Amino acid sequence: MTRIDTRFAALKAQSRKALVPFVTAGDPSLEATVPVMHALAAAGADVIELGVPFSDPMADGPTIQRSSERAIARGAGLSFALRCVAEFRERDDATPVVLMGYLNPIEIRGATRFATEAAAAGVDGVLLVDLPPEEAAELRAAFAAAGLQLILLASPTTTDQRLALLCDDAQGYLYYVSFAGVTGADRLDAAAANQRLSEIRQRSRVPVVAGFGIKDAASAAAMAREAEGVVVGSALVAAIAATHSEGAGAAAEAAAAFLTPLRQALDGLA
Repeated sequence: MTRIDTRFAALKAQSRKALVPFVTAGDPSLEATVPVMHALAAAGADVIELGVPFSDPMADGPTIQRSSERAIARGAGLSFALRCVAEFRERDDATPVVLMGYLNPIEIRGATRFATEAAAAGVDGVLLVDLPPEEAAELRAAFAAAGLQLILLASPTTTDQRLALLCDDAQGYLYYVSFAGVTGADRLDAAAANQRLSEIRQRSRVPVVAGFGIKDAASAAAMAREAEGVVVGSALVAAIAATHSEGAGAAAEAAAAFLTPLRQALDGLA
């Protein structure tokens, strides 16, 4: 079993919900990335999504766009993200890490080379926002050969035909985008999302986690009622970005302080 599969199996056995934080590699500083990852794991993260800085993050709202811009200005990119994962693995060989980003940097590197280097660094899965599942065969094959899982996305506008494809092909977990739009928007309708999540869970052969619009303990708990876990990104990114002038230690402390109430809220649902 992969780290992702092992973690979700353990959560299921314990009747617990997964907490999946997203942070951008290289923000609020290059030095803070790995300490923040460790702080998130210590605060109860079940999977860490590490954002690969990209110059045109079309699915992201202003908070993550600016985070990516700041990271790129510091020299962070795909190579930096892989180095962060490798350093993280020196102390943590259990917490799954998923790289989240866009297809272009991987195409430039080449699918086989990227997959080999990512697996060697300790990456467990990859989520590519702009990769249509119908066009994923080549990447899926390269990832499978290296032991990486391709994480897929579903949304409220996903057709039944495409949803069937996603549910058949999903690996690790299926990421449900709770509303059509960009990250960080403040228009979460938990009731509508949970209805759709219930339908998708009945069809999916892997756990389903929900993201977009989750910003605090209350919204995390609301979205987790029908999902096996939740993803929190923009609100966390903003919280640690506020420490940019205070050093890596402050960023790690802010990450843990933000995540702890969400962990407690999710555990309260068990």
